[in-house]
Amino acid sequence: MPEEFYRIKRLPPYVFAEVNRLKAQYRAAGMDIIDFGMGNPDMDTPRHIVEKLVETVRRPRTHRYSSSKGIPGLRRAQAGYYARRFGVDLDPETEVIATLGSKEGLANLAMAITAPGDVMLVPNPSYPIHPYGFMIAGGTLRHVPTLHDGKFNPDEYLRALSRAVIHSVPKPVALVVSFPSNPTAQLCDLNFYEELIAFAKKNELWVLSDLAYAEIYFDDNPPPSILQVRGAKDIAVEFTSLSKTYAMPGWRMGFAVGNRRLVDALTRIKSYLDYGAFTPVQVAAAAALNGPDDCIAEIRRTYKSRRDVLVDSMGRAGWDIPPPPATMFAWAPVPEPYREIGSMGFSKVLLREAEVAVAPGIGFGEYGEGYVRLGLVENEHRIRQAARGVRKVMANADRILAREAETATENT
Repeated sequence: MPEEFYRIKRLPPYVFAEVNRLKAQYRAAGMDIIDFGMGNPDMDTPRHIVEKLVETVRRPRTHRYSSSKGIPGLRRAQAGYYARRFGVDLDPETEVIATLGSKEGLANLAMAITAPGDVMLVPNPSYPIHPYGFMIAGGTLRHVPTLHDGKFNPDEYLRALSRAVIHSVPKPVALVVSFPSNPTAQLCDLNFYEELIAFAKKNELWVLSDLAYAEIYFDDNPPPSILQVRGAKDIAVEFTSLSKTYAMPGWRMGFAVGNRRLVDALTRIKSYLDYGAFTPVQVAAAAALNGPDDCIAEIRRTYKSRRDVLVDSMGRAGWDIPPPPATMFAWAPVPEPYREIGSMGFSKVLLREAEVAVAPGIGFGEYGEGYVRLGLVENEHRIRQAARGVRKVMANADRILAREAETATENT
């Protein structure tokens, strides 16, 4: 029998596993790890959403199987959200499907539309499900760099897409786009989406847009939806999530909306795989979407405050972190003294020397090297505490790097 199963063998080593192993080891040894590594929202879910869940779960009939597509009231609520927020009209019956978080939706749609060997254009650096959902489904990846000099440049990105299409054999089937971006926290505007949709139509590409951070932004310009572009629904589907918007990560509630053919493909796949989220969760999710927006604004203010404290306190410690314009992440260059050891090496140094966990940029793709991602998931006191540890790492860089070099020599 083969040592590894086919789809498991295709997946690369999980970069974050080493950092997670060290976190567990150091915590077991009594170290107080301040963890910016995982984007796991720590705020309380708004009270009215929790109360709706409790109210609904007390009704025994809601404990039966639900619908994998999502209950009608929830799909109507998502369509209402798109109408209010983006001015986009959606048919709840044919253009909206509820998913078990956006991650599950992306993975299952990849399974639905990918034939073995199909070429998919994926951003790099990127949230891992964007490329690896297609890889698991049997597709072939063409990584497209999303950053130019550390920032998103629409013109450079579109040129990179053009080169990828020209040099791909067979011709690509679909592309993934994600703004506001995880991990880079970069934004795009509606003009870029218009150019992207025109490009995709010209090259007969499906477009999968991940808009999980639609409501986590820090200026006066809310991120747009790709479906605001005229004719986008001809080729595009968009994924959203309640995880960050309403601090509901463990509830696993998301959506795919847009192109009827893609929504139908996802619906058919899911009908074989699940019965949807627990009905009380869906009812509470509808209450979230139909309810007041002040809780969204409060969550946004909390992330902005943490962002400002992180940028200020780390800057005082000697680590300049560009303020992210959106998302719950900061995408930070590895400080100059530590660039020679890369993002993984620097992440290990922070764990051991500062008791601070971050996600190495290399874990999000080869073009993420030289950066680390920090989640805004610790309170302001803990952020300042982490900065004190980082200050020591910066002040003692020569000694720490000498020890790193000595250890590396001993292990060869």
